[in-house]
Amino acid sequence: MQPYFYSLSEFFAMGKHGVFVWSCWALTFGMMLIFIIYSRKQRRALIKQLTIQQARQAQRRPTTSKPSNY
Repeated sequence: MQPYFYSLSEFFAMGKHGVFVWSCWALTFGMMLIFIIYSRKQRRALIKQLTIQQARQAQRRPTTSKPSNY
């Protein structure tokens, strides 16, 4: 079995298609990284919003409730 690339520079050149191949890899990983960062930011914002909403609902509820006898 013969290796397809005989040196590291041939591997990066990829038969003169290296610029296209590596730019696609960089774009893919860049978009994945942006998606992860965006998702984490949205998650933190949602948790913060839900915490605030729960605190507001807790303030609206009466602290002492009398049982109703009907």
